[in-house]
Amino acid sequence: MDAVRLIGVGRRALAQSQDPRDIMREAWQAQALAQAMGSRLAMQGPPELRGEALGLSEAGARGSGGSATPVVGAGGIRAAQLTELGDVHQALTDLGALLGDVGIALVAVASESFEEGAYWQCMEAIDAADESRDRILEILRRLPEGGRALPLADREHVPEPDSDSAA
Repeated sequence: MDAVRLIGVGRRALAQSQDPRDIMREAWQAQALAQAMGSRLAMQGPPELRGEALGLSEAGARGSGGSATPVVGAGGIRAAQLTELGDVHQALTDLGALLGDVGIALVAVASESFEEGAYWQCMEAIDAADESRDRILEILRRLPEGGRALPLADREHVPEPDSDSAA
């Protein structure tokens, strides 16, 4: 699925989230998408963007990993559905906006949290979202004019990590 479409799904899901767990789940989903987009851009984007794209992937991994990972809903991990970035500039701009929305929603969750662990989990997620947004802004600043559309490999042709060991 196109990155812009996936981001739109995430923005709608975040906007409909009322429960702190749902908001945390959507924050996790957004960071997983940042990780996937950063990874794809690092592999297939212009060489001058690889460092920042890897940084975006790492920041997304910090925001979507760890022991406090929320249970993913019935739709699964949205980032796994990413097949193309399409208009890279638009996708990154939209992802930055989604991460901004995530940060605002997490501030509200943290301010209402009575549990210290949940508060610090929100703070870490806010920091990860901010770092991801910083990386996005740097990539956008350095994105070559002709690099707006970068095709990604079709998911059917991407080998699974353990495909060699399966018999």
